[in-house]
Amino acid sequence: MTFKSLLLVGGALLTGTAASAGGYQVTLAGIKNNGMGGVGVGLSLDQAAMFYNPGALAMVKERGVQLGANATLARQAFRAENGSVQRELQNNTTTPFSLFAGFGPSEGKFRAGIAVYTPFGNKLQYADGWEGRFALTQIDLKAIYIQPTFSFAVTDKLSIGAGLTYLALGSVNLQRDIPAQNADGQFGSIELDGEAERKFGFNAGVFFKPSEKLSVGISYRSKIDAQVKDGDVTFRNLSATVAPRFQATKFAATLPLPATTSIGIGVMPTEKLTIGLDVNFVEWSAYKNLTFDFNAPVNGSPTSTSKRFYEDALTFRIGGQYQVTSGLTVRAGGAYDNSPVKDGYITPETPDSDRVTGTLGASYKFGEKFGVDLSTQFVNLKKRTQTQDELLSNGTTDRVAGTYKTSVVVPGIGLNYTF
Repeated sequence: MTFKSLLLVGGALLTGTAASAGGYQVTLAGIKNNGMGGVGVGLSLDQAAMFYNPGALAMVKERGVQLGANATLARQAFRAENGSVQRELQNNTTTPFSLFAGFGPSEGKFRAGIAVYTPFGNKLQYADGWEGRFALTQIDLKAIYIQPTFSFAVTDKLSIGAGLTYLALGSVNLQRDIPAQNADGQFGSIELDGEAERKFGFNAGVFFKPSEKLSVGISYRSKIDAQVKDGDVTFRNLSATVAPRFQATKFAATLPLPATTSIGIGVMPTEKLTIGLDVNFVEWSAYKNLTFDFNAPVNGSPTSTSKRFYEDALTFRIGGQYQVTSGLTVRAGGAYDNSPVKDGYITPETPDSDRVTGTLGASYKFGEKFGVDLSTQFVNLKKRTQTQDELLSNGTTDRVAGTYKTSVVVPGIGLNYTF
């Protein structure tokens, strides 16, 4: 095993194949928004405004609680460079969820709220014997954010808001094989398991609605450096010959969760039709390298660094909803997401590529206070190839040469209650 291959495993720390955004970012907050291509910065639909634009929450007329859950159904294939066998990722299902609750006086100028959501979460398990098994075999990631929010209407047309983003719970488990066999012919393996430290960030936004037919918004979400300081390292099936070179029991690493600036426009041509357009700018360039510190040498050294060199990226979103009857509203949308990963820097834990997303959704209200929301996203990542020559040229031979292809379906359901 080389240090670089170990770093590749480490690259999976707190990351994973995102369901609906580039890199390891996931945007699945608000079932209504999910059905509209993920727009929401320039709209004040409901309590999920806390995630998209805290400034818009004060303009949400109704107080309420909503609970949503999604299922990410990913299909991924890999073919090694010059290989004839296509490896299929084992199908896995993850269930990111969200909870938004907004409160405040019915005629007052402010709204307060609490949001709980899962911006990072993934489960990948590659097929046995695949060409990259010495880089990664499986990963299981969970993360939960809690966000208290306050929003104030300065005038009837202008509102502002801010919230604290708190990484309340984060866990990761990842595994890979080691290219060294023991006396029984078994390959060694390594497992990294750890929890991230709890940390605070913030988001803030401004919402302006100059008329009944137009609204605009801008929001900013700060970067959080997710840190694991005391993760467990476990080796299995090592031969007596190589075991003395793998003595680490703990590891530490830091992964930037980048800042995001978003602008959005809402257009309401009629009372029944709402259209939204968003642009997200994600400062992925903060992710340059990934460094691991071990409490004992691993194959000769206690520290190692792997190149990432992500680039800042833009996401473009559009979506709309139409109120068919007093109880039924239908939605549709789409998004184009530029990958922050440059050619020759793709890793198995995040085999990212430019992606196109199509969405559908609907809501039905039962009476005045209770409603059900449904959404579905179809995410198609472009086929992406990196060659061994590119890896050699970039100094990134800690990853696998070949072609990745990924598609994801994300159905979602939500319940909402207003008061």
